[in-house]
Amino acid sequence: MKKRAHCIVSGKVQGVCYRIYACEEARRLGLTGWVRNLRDSRLEIVAEGEESVLDVFLDWCRKGPSYADVADVDVDYRDVSDEFGDFRITY
Repeated sequence: MKKRAHCIVSGKVQGVCYRIYACEEARRLGLTGWVRNLRDSRLEIVAEGEESVLDVFLDWCRKGPSYADVADVDVDYRDVSDEFGDFRITY
């Protein structure tokens, strides 16, 4: 079953290439959506895909790349829109 996850990632997640690695991981897993920086030093992620694949991605998000120090990933599940053709970094 497909799901849409809306995530807010906090901690040391900006300036450590988190968005680039998250984008690569999401694409590797076949997810669609986007990731972006927020002005308050957190990240926002919207990802759509099969629930089991989203779980793998969210596990990765809780760790992040090696230079990140993730404090929290707040996840809210929403209805799937199928509006995305791929996964990308947005601004």
